[in-house]
Amino acid sequence: MPLVSTESLLKAAVERRSAVAAFNVITLEHVEAVLEGAQAAARPVILQVSENAVRFHGGQVLPVARAAGAAAELAGVDAALHLDHVTDADLLRRAADAGFSSVMFDAGAAPYEQNVSDTAAAVVWAHGAGLLVEAELGYVGGKPGAPASAHAAGVRTDPAEAAAFVAATGVDALAVAVGTSHAMTDRTAAVDLDLIARLSEAVPVPLVLHGSSGVPDADLTRAVEAGIVKVNIATHLNKVFTDAVRGYLADHPTVVDTRKYLAPGRDAVAREVARLIGTVLTRG
Repeated sequence: MPLVSTESLLKAAVERRSAVAAFNVITLEHVEAVLEGAQAAARPVILQVSENAVRFHGGQVLPVARAAGAAAELAGVDAALHLDHVTDADLLRRAADAGFSSVMFDAGAAPYEQNVSDTAAAVVWAHGAGLLVEAELGYVGGKPGAPASAHAAGVRTDPAEAAAFVAATGVDALAVAVGTSHAMTDRTAAVDLDLIARLSEAVPVPLVLHGSSGVPDADLTRAVEAGIVKVNIATHLNKVFTDAVRGYLADHPTVVDTRKYLAPGRDAVAREVARLIGTVLTRG
């Protein structure tokens, strides 16, 4: 199927008062697993490539983006490409030509006024290139420059400030700080569901939950019910993949054929994607 736009998936999620899952991919095995899981759940999906993943591939965005796009076009499910956590203006300007329909411009660690001005400038350029823009307000933990605790004073997104930020920047989606942290390997994050509900009432664009890997299943479902429209998951899938590979190699210590141990990792991720999309993130 041809790639669809992130905008169309967010719009559909808003209309059915549900959420769309956005999974970060690094290698082709990640891409294949996410698409297989989405097909099994018969739900659309967003494939996300982060600036860090582009750096892993030598700073070249085209190989991973085009591989993901080609795989998505062969899949029997609607899929969109999203460029995640971009701070590099040059990378931002390569997004449209690489096949992405959306980008998360990340100035969230900057002071509020600078976040507004930098994000507004990015929006002007990106909209001219046909890209939807997501931004972040507040401090989602686990990133350089963010507070050590996702529960520190002043960390969480204020609804009134969020509404003003969206109006001032023109962003199309907003990632909010509601108690989660990036790169969590245990699922113990305490999400402020009441704050999500208040943000959903105050902000006229879809809300995005970053750091979802650390959120227990039940609270992910509740976060969607409270108003989250896009759920980003990265570390959790990496952990699932790595655990499966380690398990296979422990049982087969002489294996050197990478296909032998990458396949269990890919299969484990596909099953987890299907489970998350089909049960945890589905509402109605």
